[in-house]
Amino acid sequence: MNYWLVKTEPETFSWDDLVKKGKDQWDGVRNYAARGHLKNMKVDDLLLFYHSGDDRAVVAIAKVVKEHYPDLTSKDMVKGENPWVAVEVAPVKKLKNPVTLNDVKTNKKLKDMILLRIGRLSVQPVKKEEFEEIVKMGS
Repeated sequence: MNYWLVKTEPETFSWDDLVKKGKDQWDGVRNYAARGHLKNMKVDDLLLFYHSGDDRAVVAIAKVVKEHYPDLTSKDMVKGENPWVAVEVAPVKKLKNPVTLNDVKTNKKLKDMILLRIGRLSVQPVKKEEFEEIVKMGS
């Protein structure tokens, strides 16, 4: 199993939106590094669901329920093919307490997280130990 962090503006698509839908595609990613991470996701991989913008906090856990497929929201074509992909995700559980970006920054166990080095990357891998620490912090 792999662990990931996915970022979204809550005004665009929030945790509550995912819960209401039951599952949805994670689409609209237009960064090659993030696309590579989407392609590496497997069914049942766990995701830290991060609200960006004003919230800047991990608010919940989701999981991958369908591996990558063409992102039909894209109109881009490269050599006749759509270069972008989406995955399908479903809610697992909301954290009791959101884990803010500041909480992550001040936790020495999380000092090497990609979130702190490449903050704008919307899909990023997370080490198992980092995932477990954030879940513990949010309990």
